[in-house]
Amino acid sequence: MALLTRTARRALLETRFPLPPAFLLPLRAHITTVSHNLETDNVPEPLIRSGQHISQDLKDKVQSPPQLPSDAPPPASPASRPSPHARDSIISTTITPTIRALLPLLATQPTHYITIHIHGRPYLLTQGDTLRLPFQMPHVRPGDVLRMNRATHIGSRDYTLKAPEPVKGNADHVKKVYYLDERLFTCRARVIAVETEPVRVEEKTKRRQRHVKHVYSKMYFTVLRISELEVKGLEEYEALVGE
Repeated sequence: MALLTRTARRALLETRFPLPPAFLLPLRAHITTVSHNLETDNVPEPLIRSGQHISQDLKDKVQSPPQLPSDAPPPASPASRPSPHARDSIISTTITPTIRALLPLLATQPTHYITIHIHGRPYLLTQGDTLRLPFQMPHVRPGDVLRMNRATHIGSRDYTLKAPEPVKGNADHVKKVYYLDERLFTCRARVIAVETEPVRVEEKTKRRQRHVKHVYSKMYFTVLRISELEVKGLEEYEALVGE
């Protein structure tokens, strides 16, 4: 029995974990970040912000704004970021040599077509066409005459006058869309009807649920007819521009 007890004690002593090495033991040295230097110029910036060892000279140095030279430009104000759907409409009013040479030929050739923009959407039309817009235009009634002043293309069988290509926007600049001068042409459309479609009922449900939701929708349309399309001559356009 004594031999068995001695063997068990020896096994317990051998299975004890050894002590960790010296470099893994916790440090007990007292570390301080307080500077005992009396010179105020050598105090680091984090210590100044921490609120320790701050003299009156340091307070005046930190709180006083930096002195800018008299000829320095004023700081620029932060510009607001444009929205994703923002656009800048630019109308070109310069009479280029190409317009002077080809506008008389375009005006004399009949059967013109035009690409007009209504609420940012392009529509290719000629005189007498009927346009059914997929929305209801506000503040219009049947019989009203609308003046279309946003166009990117005016052409005939052999000639086409077009505005510069649009510039895509990014996070810093909005999209730029170029249009032709509205004094180059005359395009009028008459509102002939405001139509509606029958009410559509859509059933929406979820899996393993008995409830069925009914969604009602009804779209409105505005119908236009191009009643007038005319391209101005060069002399008439120069008189309107003032050149």
